[in-house]
Amino acid sequence: MTISMSEKNENIKNQLLKKPATWLVTGGAGFIGSNIVEELVGLGQNVRVLDNYSTGKRENIAPFLKQIELIEGDIRDEEICRLAVKDIDYVLHQAALASVPRSLKDPVITSEVNIMGTVKLLTAAAKAGVRRFVYAASSSAYGDQPVPVKNEQLMPMPLSPYAAAKLAGEYFCHAYSSSMGLETVGLRYFNVFGPRQDPKSQYSAVIPLFITAIIEGRQPTIYGDGTQTRDFTYVANNVQANILAATTTKPVAGKIINIACGTSFSLLDLLKAINEALCPPLTRSRANAGEVSRCNRDGGGQNCPPTANVPLRRGQGEEKRSLRDGSPSIPNPISPFTIHASRSVPIEPLFAPARKGDVKHSLADISLAREMLGYEVGVDFTEGIKRTVAWYLKRKTK
Repeated sequence: MTISMSEKNENIKNQLLKKPATWLVTGGAGFIGSNIVEELVGLGQNVRVLDNYSTGKRENIAPFLKQIELIEGDIRDEEICRLAVKDIDYVLHQAALASVPRSLKDPVITSEVNIMGTVKLLTAAAKAGVRRFVYAASSSAYGDQPVPVKNEQLMPMPLSPYAAAKLAGEYFCHAYSSSMGLETVGLRYFNVFGPRQDPKSQYSAVIPLFITAIIEGRQPTIYGDGTQTRDFTYVANNVQANILAATTTKPVAGKIINIACGTSFSLLDLLKAINEALCPPLTRSRANAGEVSRCNRDGGGQNCPPTANVPLRRGQGEEKRSLRDGSPSIPNPISPFTIHASRSVPIEPLFAPARKGDVKHSLADISLAREMLGYEVGVDFTEGIKRTVAWYLKRKTK
């Protein structure tokens, strides 16, 4: 995956190519971390990766192993942190246990990794004279505040141990920037997605779960009614933001900055986009004429998933669907999908009760990122879904 910076930041890219820096990417074998590693390697940088493979995978960085230095270790180990930051210019700290459900099940381990691991790495970086420490923060710090757009001036209101732990990491970064001589900047991520995101863990994010379910002809599960919204952000944008945050000459020390697209989509919008990426829909005129979908098993639509055993809708979706686990049924929202005849059709979801700790709506104000980092959205939601679906299809055929 080649990630293009915006034209206004081409000078930064050229400077890095001419004068390579030395970078530490913690969690570099993970989803976001490995995408950062790929870009840095492509820019001819000296890259060191620290990962213990608790959530990351060696296969994510396998293509780059000859071009990077790899340290297998835990950020909670002070000696490992000391070795990892030696002679480093920039730290891009992505390592974390990143899951709200996991944090509800085991808040202690979540806090040990996300708080104390960060503190130990900050301490080592300060002692080693690292030029700048970029921290992967989380928009979960905002909680479920009833405001249309989340900006950095809002008072944090975390709802889960994960959100609280990531917020604590922000505060420690600010403290080290203020009193320990280490420049830090925190980037609050909003629902990042893209290649290498693991769909197999019980704590996997929604997009890889949806994509793999649909590819396999299964109905994905939506917790709640599907109207909850997210500022889904393709990973290339986060990669760009990390490099900009590390290298900008603007006064970013101690700041927290939103990184997202500044647009929001519901989970129903998301499911529709994935279905359309897998099997482009009929035009309205053809559908009205009753023509066969390109998802027809008889031919066409090579990416189209098999048909799930989904009953045809009657009316406008007022009927109720019972949950498999025997929980009380909940009303289905109006379907965003066109159902016609008995052809292969876009796969619809199963609905389950909303989960504790989940935020209802999330939309980022990214004006500070534009002002301080020169950040611009390089890949929007629709294009990002297309690229991500293509990656999972290619991976499945291997």
